[in-house]
Amino acid sequence: MTDSSLQALVDEWLRLDKAKPYALQNEETRKGIQNLVERNDVQELERRMRPRIEFGTAGLRGRMEAGWSRMNDLIGLCSYVLENVHDARTRGVVVGHDHRHHSDRWAQLTAAAFVAKGVKVYLHNGLVHTPLVPFSVKRLNAACGVMITASHNPKDDNGYKVYWENAVQIISPHDQGISAAIKANLEPTTWDVSALAASPLCADRTAEMTEAYFAALSTLCSARALNGSSPLTFVNTSLHGVSDPFVREAFRRFGFAPFVPVAAQQQPDPEFPTVRFPNPEEAGALDLALATGDRVGASYVLAQDPDSDRFSAAERRPDGTWASFTGDQLGALFASAVLQQYKASGRPLDKLAMVASTVSSKMVEAMARAEGFTFVECLTGFKFIGNTALGLAADGYTVPFGYEEAIGYMFGEEVRDKDGVAASMVFAELVAGLQRAGQTASGHLQELYARYGYFQTGNSYFVCTDPATTDRIFARLRNWDGQGTPARPRYPRTLAGLAVTRVRDLTLGYDSANAPTYAPALPCSSGHMITFCAEAGGTAVTLTTRTSGTEPKIKYYLEGSGRDADAVAALLARVVRELADEWMEAGKNGLGVP
Repeated sequence: MTDSSLQALVDEWLRLDKAKPYALQNEETRKGIQNLVERNDVQELERRMRPRIEFGTAGLRGRMEAGWSRMNDLIGLCSYVLENVHDARTRGVVVGHDHRHHSDRWAQLTAAAFVAKGVKVYLHNGLVHTPLVPFSVKRLNAACGVMITASHNPKDDNGYKVYWENAVQIISPHDQGISAAIKANLEPTTWDVSALAASPLCADRTAEMTEAYFAALSTLCSARALNGSSPLTFVNTSLHGVSDPFVREAFRRFGFAPFVPVAAQQQPDPEFPTVRFPNPEEAGALDLALATGDRVGASYVLAQDPDSDRFSAAERRPDGTWASFTGDQLGALFASAVLQQYKASGRPLDKLAMVASTVSSKMVEAMARAEGFTFVECLTGFKFIGNTALGLAADGYTVPFGYEEAIGYMFGEEVRDKDGVAASMVFAELVAGLQRAGQTASGHLQELYARYGYFQTGNSYFVCTDPATTDRIFARLRNWDGQGTPARPRYPRTLAGLAVTRVRDLTLGYDSANAPTYAPALPCSSGHMITFCAEAGGTAVTLTTRTSGTEPKIKYYLEGSGRDADAVAALLARVVRELADEWMEAGKNGLGVP
């Protein structure tokens, strides 16, 4: 290897990895780097060693491999919390973990790092679902919270979700601040976790917080006396994750008969043996759940992702086939249910607010215009949704619901983050109420379309593992005719035959609708993110394409609206073809498709 700077990074990595006590040394990670050196695989060493792992939409997340750009034992954030949170040592931090490989060890190492600095740690005992960590941060008035999880990522990934003292996922400047603190404190000083159990600074409040969580969750229940008599049969899958006992207890608290579990996916398993990707949104992920539904004659299938902060559902059609709801369809159903419950309380609608990410459907916005409540959009990710909700609450609004199209839903004021258990219960109670009225969720959704307008989404992604290719694709979109400049970009002027009426680029900080400054109302995104609006003849389409903060994907979020459902569907199909063939040049750029 001729690059001395790369060699220095390799040498430093091997020194620190070897410096761990024998019981914590990871022979696999050390050999992995040594093998790359022996093969002189400079390209892979550059990927592993040169960049530092950064906070994305959902914290730190990556492959469990050796290297500065990967998730492993040499990442921490203690120093930043001590420097920036008042009384952090006495207020303490909350640490929880799921069932992924190394999650338990990383949770203990995280706790040990804080204890070594004299910080109180509330270390949750056993496997917990992600929402319990922000809930505990709020209830315990902790300085921050850490959940060790990679959510719905593939089995080889793991990561940290970090919650600030407001019990919401961190946003700027804390994300950059923590990343800087990591770089300033690269050499770990704490490897011994043996003394944690006996340390007076390490407390187990798991049972207390779990009971408090379920008590708070129960406040979302509005028809407990009726739920027990519901004839509906529910199938539930935890996709080899941690949700099963939490959803089971929630069903009991809401008065429902027990659901039917998907036995092969019921227990936590970090290998995720029955699914290629443990994400309810992925094709095939619900196959076993639907088959179980067929076997037991279920009305609905419910699903949570492995750390139980996301939710998806499917409904049996009259012909026996299944209809899976999109994230936006569930968002509309939930918003309607929350709205009706709020109306029933007699509170003024001008004090009601709901939040959704900018790439989510505009149907809730249409609902807000028609009903007279406030709707606010924000950047993608619950760190923005949660903080936006807190800001609205500080202004005197009640914010009982927020969502993002990626099947993430927030209910109530106790957890300002997505919660798959809460979503499961709100959905179960919603459909039970609809059944008593002789309706279904799908039928009710059609009623909402008739009332507020027809909206159809078509979201997906392209896989791009080369950041340079991704940058080149977005640079081309900003210089479509070869005449663009960073100060005056030139984007495509048509989309599937419709005239582009607005472009908002949250990477450059540009919005064509806000002349003469062209400054967008939303803050800039940490990655590439461009939104195109196009319209013709009463049919409109909104397309947002952005890079993922956690995966090697170029995601796109597509929504059409209009009077004719068939025309909207045909338009979306044309947009997808043009996006793939002309805008992304998927074949030329070697992009993968799901």
